[in-house]
Amino acid sequence: MNDTQIDKTGKPATVSARVSPAGGLDILSRNEVARLRDASGSGLHSLLRRCALAVLTSGDVGDDPRGMFEQYPNFDIQVLQQDRGIKIELSHAPAKAFVDGHIIRGINELLVAVVRDIVYVSTQLEQGAFDLDGTVGITHAVFEILRNARILKPQIDPNLIVCWGGHSISRDEYEYTKSVGYQLGLRSMDICTGCGPGAMKGPMKGATIAHAKQRRRKNRYIGVTEPGIIAAESPNPIVNQLVIMPDIEKRLEAFVRMGHGIVVFPGGVGTAEEILYLLGILLHPDNAGIPFPLIFTGPKQSAAYFEQIDTFLRLALGEDVAQHYKIIVDDPIAVAHAAVRGVDKVRNHRLDNKDAFFFNWSLSIPLTFQQPFIPTHQAMRALAIHRDRPRHELAADLRRAFSGIVAGNVKDEGVHAIEKYGPFEIDGEPQIMRALDRLLQAFVQQHRMKLPGGSAYVPCYRVLTN
Repeated sequence: MNDTQIDKTGKPATVSARVSPAGGLDILSRNEVARLRDASGSGLHSLLRRCALAVLTSGDVGDDPRGMFEQYPNFDIQVLQQDRGIKIELSHAPAKAFVDGHIIRGINELLVAVVRDIVYVSTQLEQGAFDLDGTVGITHAVFEILRNARILKPQIDPNLIVCWGGHSISRDEYEYTKSVGYQLGLRSMDICTGCGPGAMKGPMKGATIAHAKQRRRKNRYIGVTEPGIIAAESPNPIVNQLVIMPDIEKRLEAFVRMGHGIVVFPGGVGTAEEILYLLGILLHPDNAGIPFPLIFTGPKQSAAYFEQIDTFLRLALGEDVAQHYKIIVDDPIAVAHAAVRGVDKVRNHRLDNKDAFFFNWSLSIPLTFQQPFIPTHQAMRALAIHRDRPRHELAADLRRAFSGIVAGNVKDEGVHAIEKYGPFEIDGEPQIMRALDRLLQAFVQQHRMKLPGGSAYVPCYRVLTN
């Protein structure tokens, strides 16, 4: 429900307030506070302002990266150092984030997460604490960011199910994600998603009811995002642990390192990107034999969606790619049973190999999956989408193609690039290009590219099929 308050001028109402952080924000040094207040140089203040406004509009449904600042053009945030700790000063903040003059506790905690992660990552990068030139260093950076955010919990049996899926889904699909989340919650599974609306909110909402019925406390509803996404997909109100990774690649690595199983609901290009990321890793020879439950599921009305995905994956990556995932249609209980069985296999494998339950160190993630991809027009045209190369490398470039379309759809820098230079061009092996074009056309017809409303979707890409 959107509970945006409107003032007498017809614009969203705002509040200015000085907030005491909730949720255990560590003490910041004067240097760190100065960095947050500096609007020039590194642009850290601009990043903080963008992410903070996304949190303060938590629960809004939209995917326009510019829409929030058009509604709240005068919003600002400052972090103040005081003798007794930190204060967060909000100017012209959305009134919907407050009740009777007090900021909502959950929004306060998410706001703290924004400050914490932006300060920590920026400081570590400035000090050269992260080695981002090799696979080991990047994985350690992901680990350190998650540990600093207190996401990693030792001495807990594997129970974290990552749920992927689109923000633009039908009502039937949304209700189905809630049903699956409910069945997972009844079986003591915690939920991790990309933290936005749609298929990222539904599983958490369903699990919340199930956890309450089971009288289960200390439940985890983890949201993992990154600066380019959070402005288009504000965190949903159920998220109780938020972490902002520096880029999409580290976000994806966080999902697969933390999660003990993944359930994929219907979605669009972002969901396809996530699927190709994980399958590309599982297809790498070094990861043979490592159990990782991957389930595609949706209501019966969405059966055709997964048929299209399955057909594309088999064509591009070979028939045996299907051994890495299971498709279950319209059966939330079967999904939960399959997830629990898969998690049990993960637990036994981790015990046998003395690997941690809270972070999958043994999974080998090649550098091609870790290096940030900047979707320029030149980079998109240069993708090598051909079947005469190792399958995990082909999957990596297919993932980049979908990542570029995500940027062109909802990320501010991507939208600017499309407006300036026109649509991205994607070229490659003709048979794969024709299959890719059919898949993307289906996404458009099913309204999976952007949220419904406003003008008709104009593709930010052009697939070269000849």
